[in-house]
Amino acid sequence: MTNDILDLSAKVGRALQAKGLLLVTAESCTGGGVAQAITEVAGSTAWFDCGFVTYSNASKTELLDVSAALIAQLGTVSEEVASAMATGALANSNAHVALSTTGIAGPSGAVPGKPVGTVCFGWARGDTVQTERLVFAGDRQAVREQTVVHALQGLLRIIE
Repeated sequence: MTNDILDLSAKVGRALQAKGLLLVTAESCTGGGVAQAITEVAGSTAWFDCGFVTYSNASKTELLDVSAALIAQLGTVSEEVASAMATGALANSNAHVALSTTGIAGPSGAVPGKPVGTVCFGWARGDTVQTERLVFAGDRQAVREQTVVHALQGLLRIIE
């Protein structure tokens, strides 16, 4: 874990704690990397409720209430699924804000219109959900690290 990610996680923690908010994560392509970064910060129990690592489509449906029809229609790597993951994480936790990641870290898994490095993000606070789709360069590790950083940066935008 890089110092930049740790510093960003601590900044997120301070912002959440200042607002009295709890966070939940719903991760696919990052495999719990965001939750790991957050829990590296001492005292994160004050602002982190829980994390869901929903790597399979079935787990997204069973744990986060993501519609199987939505996944079948748009694919797992879509802003709509990222939105549903964030919303489902909020509904299935005690948190006030959520972030989600779903993507193709590589080296395989690309499909037409979704190259390796494609990641969709969701950030939810109350009834408001923001999503974004980006394509990152690099190998699997680089894509996952960039995803963790961007997820945390997006979270800061919705809580500050």
